[in-house]
Formats: sequence, structure tokens, C-alpha cells
Amino acid sequence: MTPPSRADGPEAAPGLLPIADRRQVHRAALHLIQRDARAFTTMIVFNALAAAAGLVGPWLLGRIVNTVKDGGGVEAVDRLALGILVGAVAQLLLARHARYLSHRFGERTLARIREQFVDRALALPASVVERAGAGDLTARGTSDVATAGQTLRDTGPDVFVAAVQALFILGAVFLLDPLLGICGVLGLTGIWFATRWYLRRARSAYLDQGAAHSALAEVLSATASGARTIEAFGLRERRIAECEDEIKRCVIARERTLFLRSVLFPSIDISYVIPVAGVLLIGGAMHEQGTVSLGTVVASALYLRQLSQPLDTILQRVEELQSSGAAFARVEGLAAAPAGTATPTTPATPSPGDTSEDDRIDLDGVYFAYGDGADVLRGVDLSICPGERLAIVGPSGAGKSTLGRLLAGIDTPTKGTVTIGGAPIASLSPDRLRRQVVLVTQEHHVFLGTLRDNLLIAAESATDMELHAALAAVGADWAEELSDGLDTELRAGGHRLSGARTQQLALARVVLADPHTLILDEATALLDPTTARHTERALAAVLRGRTVIAIAHRLQTAHDADRVAVMEDGRVTEIGTHEDLVAAGGSYAALWHSWHGDRPPTNSAHADAPGTGTDPLATEARHHRPGS
Repeated sequence: MTPPSRADGPEAAPGLLPIADRRQVHRAALHLIQRDARAFTTMIVFNALAAAAGLVGPWLLGRIVNTVKDGGGVEAVDRLALGILVGAVAQLLLARHARYLSHRFGERTLARIREQFVDRALALPASVVERAGAGDLTARGTSDVATAGQTLRDTGPDVFVAAVQALFILGAVFLLDPLLGICGVLGLTGIWFATRWYLRRARSAYLDQGAAHSALAEVLSATASGARTIEAFGLRERRIAECEDEIKRCVIARERTLFLRSVLFPSIDISYVIPVAGVLLIGGAMHEQGTVSLGTVVASALYLRQLSQPLDTILQRVEELQSSGAAFARVEGLAAAPAGTATPTTPATPSPGDTSEDDRIDLDGVYFAYGDGADVLRGVDLSICPGERLAIVGPSGAGKSTLGRLLAGIDTPTKGTVTIGGAPIASLSPDRLRRQVVLVTQEHHVFLGTLRDNLLIAAESATDMELHAALAAVGADWAEELSDGLDTELRAGGHRLSGARTQQLALARVVLADPHTLILDEATALLDPTTARHTERALAAVLRGRTVIAIAHRLQTAHDADRVAVMEDGRVTEIGTHEDLVAAGGSYAALWHSWHGDRPPTNSAHADAPGTGTDPLATEARHHRPGS
């Protein structure tokens, strides 16, 4: 796959984050240089002085040849030789200090790139990250950032300095004799053609290579994280085959870039000999005619031979620039990815403990589809009052979790609106949205660090007393038994939390975050029924007065809610209190009776015995009834 070349907008690969175009990359690189312009200018000046000092040697050597030819004495030759030594030492010292300045500039710039990348990655909506995959983001944040930083630290300055050296050398040849300078330039045309051929193909080849590495990282990450599931379902051979396929794609992409280099470098090596040979042949003929001195011919040949070093640097670094340019384009692509919008000019957000009409959540004619797929939600209309406890029930695939994601602002509807206090959720900044709405699922993460670090993520200024209170609120009594308490390291070499304890840790974060609206999507699924019930009661006490939306499989949660919304096939088919829905004898009544193993009333449309009917909610209930 070759990403399309565009000059007016970011390039994008299907399923991946955007890729910055050339103009954006150049603008970003220039901005980084401008932020440390003084150091960059000083570095360039010292490199230019080192290049000028390097011109002294060949010129003095030509003088030595002429002096010897003219019968000069040993003292004159010694003075010229001493000048060559002084020039070499000066070049060494200036080049060393220029390299020192270059590395300091590069390390500062690399730090800025990393910090900017982290800020942009954290600003990405969760839906964008999920669609792109962890592999793509990881590859950009590790190898691509390191490669881009190396470019600004080493490659970019080296190319600039080598170009200055090459111009100085060619200028010196022209000053010695213009005709010899023209011969040298004409002899270098082979390098120009070879480099042009390479550059026309290199960018797309390196972008393909980066995309292949991202895809491989994604497959390997998914395989490693889902190892238990793979073993349980006997998918080992299939996953190995998928990994091998991605490795083959990486090899093909890598071989493409290797082929380009295998054509470029031999062509360049041959081209170095041509200008030197041309100057020696033409210079020799001119010397025989007496139009140029022998020292001038020797100095010109040495200069052109010396030209191979900066040209080598330029051409090798140009090859690296294609690789690093593609990496920098992928890093800068995050700037073009969808991010949280600016905070709109709406009234200030009420504190989490307050309830007012401004916190009302409304869904009006909401449709949603993932990508180009079929609609998962179809015309959902729903209003949730501040402080209400709403339970959402329904069979698997009914759209419950998708509805939760829209309520949390993770996804935006393809049609219709989701608003809080009349303001579209999509218009709220991430910070403001997370102060109002928090989504808790059964998928949680333990960050490297202590238990305290993992809790302070939700409330940076929380005291130890508040941290202990949050853990106690969700029934995490095990925290008191840890040898180091809140300072216990939660990592591979330290204390490892079970799935149930990880879930309690996530719920403790919710208590500390203190949102106005909490969406629980099977948030207690990993807990045993007794612990889950205790945790739900503790949360209900802590979050009293706040809006709680529970996507429930345990119908006891629905029984305790103020209202219950029943979802089927992407629509809300029933809504009301538990008692009203049971009395109505609809889908919820069938689910409730199946949950308890009772026969629904005979006047119900779902009068089949438990386990024998075709109602999808009843089928779902058989998988979640107590004791099953």
C-alpha cells in the first residue's frame, strides 16, 4: 500500500492515524529550529569555520608542490607544512565544538518532540485511539520519535554543514582555475541523476515501511495481551500465521528500501572518481601548454577528492532524511488527528455535588454506525434527569455499550444529537467533559507506579485520608493489608492485582474524580456476586445525588434503579420503572421472570416457559441468572 502524495493536507492510511504532508513537516521542523535559533545558529557558524579551516591543507599542499618545483628551500616547505598542521588542528577543535553544540541542540529538540507527542496523544479522543490501534500509536511514540529526534540532532545539521563544505571546496577549485572548476562540476552530474531517481521513490517506500511496522506492532500487541483467550479457544496457530503474514509485509517493505539504497550508493561511489580523473587529465594537458601550474592541478584534484567526504555525508544523510522524514511525518500526523475542541462559551459547569436542569442529558433521534457498517443505534430518544439512576438492559448486540460511549462523549452520533444542559457533548472540551461524565467499563488499567500514584491520577491533590476513604467506599479492604500501604509498587516485579482488585481500583478512581454523571458498563462484571453487590451498594451511597447510568446484566441493578430502559436492535423499546415494566408484561417482564425462574403471567405476550421462548431478552437472561 502506498499512501497518496498530497501537498495540501495530511495523508492517511486506512485504520491508522493521519500522516503529515511535506509542507506540514517542513513547517514543524522550522518551528522547532526557531525555538532554539541561537544555539542552532552558533552550531552552524562553528561548522562553517571548521569547513573553512579544512580548505587550508590542499591549498598549502599545492603551494608546496610549486615551491619544490621552483627550487624553493626546506625552510619554506616547513613553514607551509606547519600551516597544514595548524589548519588541521583548528579544523579538529572547531568541528569538535560544533558537534558538542549539535548534540545539545538535538537533545533539547528531541525532548520537545517527546513532550509535544505526549500532549497530542493524551488529547486524542478514545475513539480515535481505538480505531487506530495501540500498535500505530506505540510505533510513532517510540521508534518514530527517536528517529525524528536523531534527524534534528545529527542528520539535519550534518547535511547543512556538508553542503557548506562542498560549496567551499567547489568555490576553492573555481578560484584556482575556473575551467578546472567546470570540469569538476560536470563530473558530478551522475550523482545528481542517481539522487533524483532515489528521492522520487524513497518517501513512499519509507512510509510503507513505517505502516508495516505499525501493523506488526498492533498484531503482536493484541496477541500478547490476549494470550489467555488465544490458548483457551485454540487460536494459537491462526495468530502465529497472522503474525508471520505481517512480518512478511515488513520484510517486503524493508527490501524495497534496501533496493533503493543498493542502486544509489554504487552509483555515487563511481561518480566520485569521474571529476578527479577529469581534472587530472584536462589539468595535465593545460599544464603542458603552460596555462596552469602543477600545484594548481594537484590542489584542484585534492579538493575534488576531498569533496567525496561532504558528498558522502550528504548522500548518506539524505537516505536517512527519507527514513526520518517519513517518521517525522507520522509523528506530526497527530496534529491533524481529531482532538478535543476548545471549551465553548457556555455557562460555567456546576460543581459535581450540585444537581440542576443544566445537567440534564438528552438524546434526540440518535443514529450511530462504526465506520461504514450498518447502524448500531437507530433513532434513540432518551432524556435523563439530574440525579436519576437509569438502568439500561437488553440482549447482547442491542447497542447498550455503544449508547454508553455516546453518553460519555467518546463517540459522536452520525445523526441526531447528544446534549448536556442543551450543549452538544461533542462541543465540550475533554477536561470539562470528564468533570461531568465518567465511563467505567470492565476493562481497566494499572499504571506502573505505586497504589498512591494510580489513585492520584483521578485527583492530584487528594490526601492520603481521601485515598483510603475512596478505597473503603468500593470495598477494597485488601489495600489495608498491603505491607507498604499506599506506597506499594504495582508492577511486574512488585504487587500484582487480580482482575477483581483492578476493577475496585478503577471504581476508587471514580469516587476520587467525583463526576456528576457516572456510566457503569458492566463495571462490576469481574467481581463475584457478593462483592459486586456490596460494591454497588457502596457506590450508590457515595454517588447519591449524582446521575448514574448502569448498563446492567444483573437485574438486581435494574430493580434498584429509578427507571429502566430496554434496548433491542439499536432502539429503546421500553422505558419506565421496574414495577411498571413488569406489570406491562413486555420484554422486560419476560427477562425479569426468566431471571427468577418464574413463569410470566399468562396474559403476557411472552408466556413461554423459561428457556423455551424465543424472546431475545429471555435468552440473554439464561446466561446471567443467579448461579449460572
